Amino acid sequence: MLAGATVAGCGIRATSVPVDDGPAPSRVACAVEHDQEGTGTGTPQAGPDGELRIALVCSGRVVDVRRQVPLRQGESAADRLAAARTLLAELRREPGPREQEAGFTTAVPEDLRVSAPDPDDDTSALRLSRHPNELPPFALAQIVCTFAATTIADANRQVLLGGPGNEPGKPLKLYECGTALRTTTEAAETAGVPF
Repeated sequence: MLAGATVAGCGIRATSVPVDDGPAPSRVACAVEHDQEGTGTGTPQAGPDGELRIALVCSGRVVDVRRQVPLRQGESAADRLAAARTLLAELRREPGPREQEAGFTTAVPEDLRVSAPDPDDDTSALRLSRHPNELPPFALAQIVCTFAATTIADANRQVLLGGPGNEPGKPLKLYECGTALRTTTEAAETAGVPF
């Protein structure tokens, strides 16, 4: 009875029905303090040009963090594929201790792989081992937004992706790193323009 009086005294009415008012407000910073080497992950230096933006998930959206990544960027198909594989490996990797403290996670599946375009594809295409629209929420945004900041993307910072082989009804699509893709879990289902 005393507990009921205390609650009533606060202006809050007691209820026997559970109420879901959504998640509690987050105090997560979604920012990583960098040490003297410029990385918050503990990864080794990749050289003066090795700092790249990697898109991770934090507080219900996709946010860029800086990492030192030994990445060979170039315009050839081999360079682009090597860069895509290196970046995808970074996205699959669990965030480092400082990133975890700041609230970062990854949605990219550990078994996801990237391969060269099929013979009939445009040479700028990359094939994922799972169709982009079938990836977990935010995984597509992580991949597109990470790739778009490198030479993997075209001049308009768009990325041409597809799933394994020429799946009927699932063409290659051009993806852009937009606000909706970064902030809405459902956006991946309708993202991209058929190529």
